[in-house]
Amino acid sequence: MPDTPRRRNIAPPREDVLAAVMATVAERGLDGLTMAGLGRAVHMSSGHLLYYFRTKDELLLQTLEWSEGRLGAERRALLGGPGTVRERLDVYIGLYVPAGDGDPHWTLWLEVWNRSRNADGEARARQAAIEEAWHRDLVELLAEGVARGEFRAVDTGRAASRLRALLDGFSVHVTVGLPGTGRARVLQEMRAYVDEALPAPGGAADSPPAS
Repeated sequence: MPDTPRRRNIAPPREDVLAAVMATVAERGLDGLTMAGLGRAVHMSSGHLLYYFRTKDELLLQTLEWSEGRLGAERRALLGGPGTVRERLDVYIGLYVPAGDGDPHWTLWLEVWNRSRNADGEARARQAAIEEAWHRDLVELLAEGVARGEFRAVDTGRAASRLRALLDGFSVHVTVGLPGTGRARVLQEMRAYVDEALPAPGGAADSPPAS
């Protein structure tokens, strides 16, 4: 008598579930993301989803980590490419700023941080690791700019923190659709800020005022 076939594991790959979360957020926003709806999209029951991810908070955090991992690989490749440091800083800023109102990555980011008020220490540490990756890449880029003489000498850690704080504020405005703060406007404002805050030695910003 032949062996009875084992029941196949119908759980899709983890990445398929996370990609489905991002697709749902992009199409219907966070209000349209339910465990039941997600289960139908990936052919799993909501119970199975909770078995693998435990809570919706954990599902959202894992989705953010997955998305950040992909974006981080793209960021490092672009920042390590050709061009001046200033040109690559513009690339960094372009990757940071949301694509527009309701950007799914930033929508998810804001939701995860909002939920972090009730998160445990391990979850908050994972969120901090995402922030640190962005900060570390920016500090390294600014340090290269100073070393090459493209930027004036600055405390690169403080300069990076201030630059990212400005980017965060603008990015929230873009994500929620605040009038007058679209992506193009924010990129323009950020270019002006960099010109003022990080001028090259001997540039116009370093010149003494005319008497």
